[in-house]
Amino acid sequence: MKTELIIRIAALFGVLAVIFGAFGAHALENMLVETGRLDTYETAVSYHFYHTLALLAVALLGRLYPENSRLFTSAWFFIAGILIFSGSLYTLCLSDVSWLGAITPIGGLAFILGWMILLVSFGKRNPS
Repeated sequence: MKTELIIRIAALFGVLAVIFGAFGAHALENMLVETGRLDTYETAVSYHFYHTLALLAVALLGRLYPENSRLFTSAWFFIAGILIFSGSLYTLCLSDVSWLGAITPIGGLAFILGWMILLVSFGKRNPS
């Protein structure tokens, strides 16, 4: 995956995080409070934004270390985590389809794997 693509994906995810956060704070707040899902929605937005910034950092590291293929693997896991973790929570909050909560941990696992791969990508031997 080219760093330019990761940067574009991070920028798109950043735009969406701001939109979803603003939409939740203004247009959806009453509904989220009534359904008891405000905290869940805020968690989705927070993790969405944290990992968007992580994705951007990985893209910038990819510019500095283009031979480090693990960085790009880490990026894919952050992308999957945002889509699965935050995406399932957004959908849960808006649709009240409760079984979606069962797939949220898969997104959390993707986040963990992304961070672990990032950690080992700068070990003693930096494989390409």
